[in-house]
Amino acid sequence: EALFLGKKVGDVVTLNTKGLFEDDHQLMDYLKVGHDDVHGLDINVDFTIEEITESEPAELNQELFDKLFGEGNVSSVEEIKEKIKEDAEKQFETQSNQKFLNDVTEALLKNTKFDLPSEFLKRWIQTVGETPLTPEQAEEEFAKSENGLRYQLIEGKVMSQNNLQINFEDLKAYAAEMIKKQMAQFGQMNPTDADVDGIVQRVLSNQEEVKRLSDQVMSEKMLDLYKEKVSSSVKEVTYQEFIAASYGE
Repeated sequence: EALFLGKKVGDVVTLNTKGLFEDDHQLMDYLKVGHDDVHGLDINVDFTIEEITESEPAELNQELFDKLFGEGNVSSVEEIKEKIKEDAEKQFETQSNQKFLNDVTEALLKNTKFDLPSEFLKRWIQTVGETPLTPEQAEEEFAKSENGLRYQLIEGKVMSQNNLQINFEDLKAYAAEMIKKQMAQFGQMNPTDADVDGIVQRVLSNQEEVKRLSDQVMSEKMLDLYKEKVSSSVKEVTYQEFIAASYGE
């Protein structure tokens, strides 16, 4: 940093590469050198200053409010704080819902006992891929996927018993909401319906995206059902306690 103080556009600064980055691999990108050459590289490199920029805190006015949250949605610092609080609550609500869904899924797997045709499934796993597997490999793959297979069967039964279905309108509505959230992250707070619909059509023309969205919509439907059917209680915790409970950290 001291080498750059007082410099102006056009000045040349000389830096030694040894210890310039904590990870020498970063030099590979900047200097375009190979992996074998970068370790222990000890040379001087000249940098010419082409541009100097300075960042200043933005003025807290309506122009900034409109840029951040959309025109007319926020008009004061107090409303900004409230908006940030609401956004944080929504984020943690999503994580809390996922934790609840994971806990219910784990409980269902633990308490729903039934046999799988394991030998048949192992033989099927051996032959279903592009490359045949050995019995040992099939055994390992079955062990990895057994809980997933069990939950698919449990989920299918729950869906059937509660008449849960996904239709194309569900997918369109979910995709539109997801796209609006993504656009808002990039400052597009009020996209037109035509813009959103156009993106939705492109997304839903991709079968992999349709499958991914279908899984997410079904997870939401299952979450709503579990909240309705499962006896639960609300527990207020600190941020650190929530992270520890959710991610084991």
